[in-house]
Amino acid sequence: MPVKFRDYYQTLGVARDATEDQIKSAYRKLARKFHPDLNPGNKKAEERFKEISEANDVLSDKEKRKRYDALGANWKSGMDFNAPPGGGGPGGAHRVRVEDLNDLFGGGGGGFSDFFEAIFGRQGPAGRARGGGFEAAAARGGDAESEVSVSLEEAHRGASRSVRLPIEEPCSECHGTGRKNGRPCSVCGGAGVRNRIETFTVNIPKGVQDGSVVRVPGKGGTGHGGGGRGDLYLRVRIAPHPQFRPRAGGDIDVELPVAPWEAVLGGEVQVPTLDGEVTMRIPAESQAGRTLRLKGKGMARPDGSRGDEYVRLRIVVPPRPTEKEIALMKELADASSFDARRTET
Repeated sequence: MPVKFRDYYQTLGVARDATEDQIKSAYRKLARKFHPDLNPGNKKAEERFKEISEANDVLSDKEKRKRYDALGANWKSGMDFNAPPGGGGPGGAHRVRVEDLNDLFGGGGGGFSDFFEAIFGRQGPAGRARGGGFEAAAARGGDAESEVSVSLEEAHRGASRSVRLPIEEPCSECHGTGRKNGRPCSVCGGAGVRNRIETFTVNIPKGVQDGSVVRVPGKGGTGHGGGGRGDLYLRVRIAPHPQFRPRAGGDIDVELPVAPWEAVLGGEVQVPTLDGEVTMRIPAESQAGRTLRLKGKGMARPDGSRGDEYVRLRIVVPPRPTEKEIALMKELADASSFDARRTET
């Protein structure tokens, strides 16, 4: 039965004049989506992965792509007889672009947890020819970057997070080549790499700000040829708080409800802080929206100091006033000449 011709450009979803980088990017994106390790038991995903691996194998090789563009369905004709010395002809070693394998899961994948999404670096190892094949020289793994969400209290006091990270490792079956016995490796689908999930704990230091970056040494991408792992960089995002709103530099804002008589007469009230309630004095004749400062009651800073807390007054009235309160309000209304809608000059 004749094999149905596949349009490799259509398989990868790229234009026929796509650049090498565009082809590489399209392959990595599709490989992450359909990789067998991420779709266990899904035969359709497995077949799709094989198709895109085959398409990438051709379009990422200049000579194969040239023949494919010229001959279409017959692009393989004559290739067994015209292979370059030491190349991919009968008995020749299969050449792989190790940088493609290193970058396969390099654009972030998502789906491993709600707060964590790893983005692997694109550092490809150098290599050298040996025996007609390709051997990767020792190269450090790429750095990984992602985000972690913490509460305001955790950012203030420090915290720890359990992180689940997808780690890309060379396939043990084909030793990272993507090929075995002249065919795409059945274990890794020709990618040359497999994924496993690594779980470890990361310490978030106290005083981190929204957008701060925490470096975790040796928890990035896997190295090649004996090279060490890269580093993990976590960008901290502080989750919204029901009471406090952080400012830059460790200061925080809080809104404090006060009764009308507290605003007029002044007095001492309890104010929430990140370390519990403290007593604050409200000056007499305070207007709604007035902001008072509690020095040193803000967030911890990396240098050990503290920011300030800014308390904004919000005047509230009794939701269900008693008869006595209503009578007193009427008495006040009769006695007062104050007009809240009159503009003062």
